[in-house]
Amino acid sequence: MNHRDTGSTATNSAFEARRSDADVEEIARLLPPPAHRGLPHEQYLHHKERLMRSIDHDQAQAHADRTDGTRPARRLLRPALLLPVSALALGGILATGVALTTGDDAPATAATGRHEARNMRPAAALLDRISDAAGRGDALRVRNDQFAYTRSKVRGAELSSGKAVVGPLKDTESWLSQEPGPLRELGLTRTAGETLPINAELGDTHGTPAGLGRPTYHWLSTLPTDPDKLLDYLYAKVPRSDEAERDQAVFDCIGGLLGGVTPPETAAALYRAAARIPGVTKVPTAKDVTGRTGVGIARDDTTFGARTEWVFDARDLTFLGSRSYLVKDTEYGKAGTLMSAEAVIDFAVVDKAGQVPDTARQS
Repeated sequence: MNHRDTGSTATNSAFEARRSDADVEEIARLLPPPAHRGLPHEQYLHHKERLMRSIDHDQAQAHADRTDGTRPARRLLRPALLLPVSALALGGILATGVALTTGDDAPATAATGRHEARNMRPAAALLDRISDAAGRGDALRVRNDQFAYTRSKVRGAELSSGKAVVGPLKDTESWLSQEPGPLRELGLTRTAGETLPINAELGDTHGTPAGLGRPTYHWLSTLPTDPDKLLDYLYAKVPRSDEAERDQAVFDCIGGLLGGVTPPETAAALYRAAARIPGVTKVPTAKDVTGRTGVGIARDDTTFGARTEWVFDARDLTFLGSRSYLVKDTEYGKAGTLMSAEAVIDFAVVDKAGQVPDTARQS
């Protein structure tokens, strides 16, 4: 190869890099904020993940083409959709359609100040018990080079037709890196035998650092353990949306930080912080998507007519899973229609992405 060919190759590589960045920016422009979609935040992320999966398929094809020597592959990023509680965002799994019990408690009247919601109503009393149980848990030993493994059963609502369409219950596994980052590859997700990388969030060209969107054990351990200070932090840091309820956004964010690698003292503070959010209620009898019965903590999002519910074992108050369903008739379906649900089956800390712990093999 002569110098002219070398220079041409370098020019082409630079052009491809610029085109890749332009591709990412163009995709970002195609994904408006969830408030403007008129969908609950979880459903917006579902559709966003579907688009990113399509991009991944194109990227794999481009890689095959490059291997064949036909053309270079484009470098595209697929965001890690690490939404509160739901593994649906990780696996891109959508399904729905069951009638659900909503519990006996009516939503508490919104307080003029969120800290005024700390009275010992049933939800606050239950969260206080859950907090005590979480605080007594054993702290995990998690290294930065390890991965948080979660195996779940999930369902959700496919909304591309404008109506909630029933889909099957599916198994999902995920491996999330505990490196502080920023990272360009955050882990792996596996659904129905298909394993995909979890790439940096869209726009994070230098990688996604640990934080609200990627809560690692070390990052969680730095959060305030005073419930009021923790709640102030979350209200300040959770991204704002013009149309979404602020209290609901913070409630959903707390749900995403629960379980898994959360240190016991942080988990205890998160539950007590949730008790201070207006509108949080107790569900005396709640079931996860697999039918396991327990008690629940819920909040209604009046903007979208949906309820988010956390389900806990009635005996030891461990977290079983979550679900979101309509509490009034909407364009997507009738009241009681399931929008998303997850049951956590197994959790462990492993040394490698893709490694399955012995507990998962035995169950």
